[in-house]
Amino acid sequence: MNRIVTVLLFALLLFASFSMARAQAASPSPQAPRKSNERAAAPATSAQKKAEPFDGATVAKMAEQCVTLETESGAIVIEMLAEAAPETARNFLNLVSTGALDTTTFSRVVKGFVVQGGNLSTSERWGAELSERARRTIPDEPNYIKHVRGIVSMARPDTPNGASTHFFILVSEEASMLDGKFAAFGRVLKGMEVVDAINNMQTEGEKPTKPVRINRATVAPCVK
Repeated sequence: MNRIVTVLLFALLLFASFSMARAQAASPSPQAPRKSNERAAAPATSAQKKAEPFDGATVAKMAEQCVTLETESGAIVIEMLAEAAPETARNFLNLVSTGALDTTTFSRVVKGFVVQGGNLSTSERWGAELSERARRTIPDEPNYIKHVRGIVSMARPDTPNGASTHFFILVSEEASMLDGKFAAFGRVLKGMEVVDAINNMQTEGEKPTKPVRINRATVAPCVK
């Protein structure tokens, strides 16, 4: 009798161990890929937008500001056309005032047409913080400003509301094909000769062989 009880107890223990092993094998490990309907916890850094100096600034205040790009080839002074593209101007002013554009380069040059900057991955300080900032997008603001020589406008992908940090300066006398499609938000007041010099740099395709660096970018009220 005792032998029968012992056998039964052993069988029950064996069954319990087998059931537990199956349950553990069916549970996903931390490394297992998530299904599309499983939601991962968002990192705290992306859940909350860090406040920046021109958040909440009025259009009038932004329109009074001028940005100076101190480049390796000389200074470029840009006035803000904030009334035409307020969120685009705000984004640019925030990039400048937080130092995000410092040590970035003009990484794209189209001869006789534009020079393009704002690629944060070209910064000497590239890392997690700038990477996160580069992923932040702004609404499209195509407007009435004509794309003529000296106009500063926002580069963007084909996807709607996808502009982030890339901007371009027109070298061409006019580029009407861009009107009403891209958000013009600024105009060069001083330093077009510097823009021309950057546009004339040696390139491989549209990539400068020696990109011109923005050593420092600053913002201050325009000098009347």
